[in-house]
Amino acid sequence: MAALCNILLRAKRRWCILSLAGWRRQQQSCGCLLSTSALRRTEFYDDPVAAVQDIPDGATLLVGGFGLCGIPENLIGALLKTGVTDITAVSNNAGVDNFGLGLLLHTKQIKRMVSSYVGENAEFERQYLAGELEVELTPQGTLAERIRAGGAGIPAFFTPTAYGTLIEEGGAPIKYNRDGSIAIASEPREVREFNGRHYIMERGITGDFALIKAWRADRAGNVVFRKTARNFNQTMCKAAKVTLVEVEEIVETGSFAPEDVHIPSIYVQRVVKGRHYEKRIERLTLRKPGDDQPKATTEADIVRERIIRRAALEFQDGMYANLGIGMPMLASNFIRPDITVHLQSENGVLGLGPYPLEGEEDADLINAGKETVTVLPGASFFSSDESFAMIRGGHVNMTMLGGMQVSQFGDLANWMIPGKMVKGMGGAMDLVASADTKVVVAMEHTAKGVHKILEKCTLPLTGKRCVNRIITDKAVFDVCKDKGLTLIEVSEGVTVDEVQKSTGCDFTVSPSLQPMSQV
Repeated sequence: MAALCNILLRAKRRWCILSLAGWRRQQQSCGCLLSTSALRRTEFYDDPVAAVQDIPDGATLLVGGFGLCGIPENLIGALLKTGVTDITAVSNNAGVDNFGLGLLLHTKQIKRMVSSYVGENAEFERQYLAGELEVELTPQGTLAERIRAGGAGIPAFFTPTAYGTLIEEGGAPIKYNRDGSIAIASEPREVREFNGRHYIMERGITGDFALIKAWRADRAGNVVFRKTARNFNQTMCKAAKVTLVEVEEIVETGSFAPEDVHIPSIYVQRVVKGRHYEKRIERLTLRKPGDDQPKATTEADIVRERIIRRAALEFQDGMYANLGIGMPMLASNFIRPDITVHLQSENGVLGLGPYPLEGEEDADLINAGKETVTVLPGASFFSSDESFAMIRGGHVNMTMLGGMQVSQFGDLANWMIPGKMVKGMGGAMDLVASADTKVVVAMEHTAKGVHKILEKCTLPLTGKRCVNRIITDKAVFDVCKDKGLTLIEVSEGVTVDEVQKSTGCDFTVSPSLQPMSQV
């Protein structure tokens, strides 16, 4: 019976809208729709399938969420039932293998992903490398700004993000052939110079439909988000012809104070009350009472902790800082108790606190590594485009990241091994793009004996001449974009000669060389 219903539903959809082109022509040519658009009211649905049944094959969908936080679970499930195909999905990432947009990847309903991060979705990475899926990797902040621009009627803009990388140069693989060669490559970007800096042109993004997850909507169609579930959802609401919002609760008009509305009703065409929410947590991360610092046990842990404890000395009182996944984030465990550091996370939170105790975790409150977190008094939540305005605008004093390779003049590579490993750049390209932000790279000095600090990076760049300091298990280097590396600290028991042998380029030794400090 269910199969018959699906067939009839799909037939109805095809009968009503023969093609995406026809649907778009209908939207453009129907003068009555244009002339009465100001009189349209938000429509409310009980059934998510009914809300999405007119989405045609080949549609471009803006899908909100960050990791699994704030994803439109019910609307994604409805697309599985309608069977719509050849989707171009614009979304920061594609969930995980068996949840979120990962479900539509498994059923091969998605033709192209426009994303910043592949992450740990093995099927996403497999389809891309096997040539089964088109993937347009876009820096996270650029993706957010492209969507914001599209929704604001701005066709293009210039950004410093990704200058000197594959994104600017073109040739990044969008689709592979089965033999591993590139079938579709990205186009080069236009470059212009403003005030002595180089910027690349990016085009705005709009969608046919936006699939959004919010917390509450009122009967007027106004929408409110909860904590970090706001992320890309708020921006995407404004950039589609038709915006569908699934919510946990529908309240009466007037329940929200006007100043508390996150998205006004003018952007919302359809609201669906979600029937069920799993709200799966991608990385449940907890702390134990009294356990504020990690315990190093293995040799690898000891090496990592040496880097982390040195990295923690970079924090200064009153600083606004963004910390990457892994060792940079762990450095926050060693912030000195006599200083205050405001931690910003690119998924839309300022004022990160420690990991939660068991029972305190909240699926709507995560960091950029998709880990459960808490916030401190005075914290704030905001959308992804707002987050990257802080970052690109130089309002974040320091960003700390990991690295695969760093060159002697500060080039950074940390997002891709062509044809083998693609995790995506996430927000890293944006984080290193501001001239006013100190960039610190914390990483192991070598990888299985192979140099990671080189004369020139051999992997695709994240940023060009952007790194200010390198912290490894053996040494600390200051980086001058014109003169190269200066060794300023060496680890206990390590000689300058050992550092030289482990480093793939020349460097200068500071006359004030010191032992590596530790928190």
